[in-house]
Amino acid sequence: MKEFWNERFGGPDYFYGTTPNAFLASQAHLLQPGQSALAVADGEGRNGVWLAGQGLDVLAVDFSEKALQKSRKLAEGRGVTIRTELADLHQWNWGENRFDVIVAIFIQFASSQERPALHLAMQRALKPGGLLLLQGYTPKQLEFKTGGPSNIDNLYTAQDLRRDFSKLEILQLREHEMEIDEGPGHSGISALVDLVARKA
Repeated sequence: MKEFWNERFGGPDYFYGTTPNAFLASQAHLLQPGQSALAVADGEGRNGVWLAGQGLDVLAVDFSEKALQKSRKLAEGRGVTIRTELADLHQWNWGENRFDVIVAIFIQFASSQERPALHLAMQRALKPGGLLLLQGYTPKQLEFKTGGPSNIDNLYTAQDLRRDFSKLEILQLREHEMEIDEGPGHSGISALVDLVARKA
């Protein structure tokens, strides 16, 4: 799997573009300079670098070194600083009460069996009052084929997220369809689920 992602991110172009995810950017009003942020499976850095541009202290974690190299290059080009860490997120020490913001955009590498533990780790890693911003593809995305996993087990619904994050205060949770343009990797009409949630 690591070889797959290193190959995907190994070229000169940014597979998912260099602009932030539209859902994430729409939540800018919830962010404050100086907050600590974790960008989960941040790939080539478009979201982590954007967060740093908003004044947040960003740690971007991914298990592709090629992706993180490009992430650091993007940050340098934008005149911001991010910290990067190469890690398998299933094995990584997320810590407890560590981050003000956790951003999880299209992190659909985990199976339905693996997701509950991953989602629990995210909740533990949030500080009290911390914010989770998550966007993913729903199973209907298999009809559109405009990005994301081809295995339905890696996709999830609003109901799945409501169950996994039931201990958080859910501020926004919706499934919807919209056109996205995020490099060659995500382009076209897409079946999405958005979650904004806060830790008590």
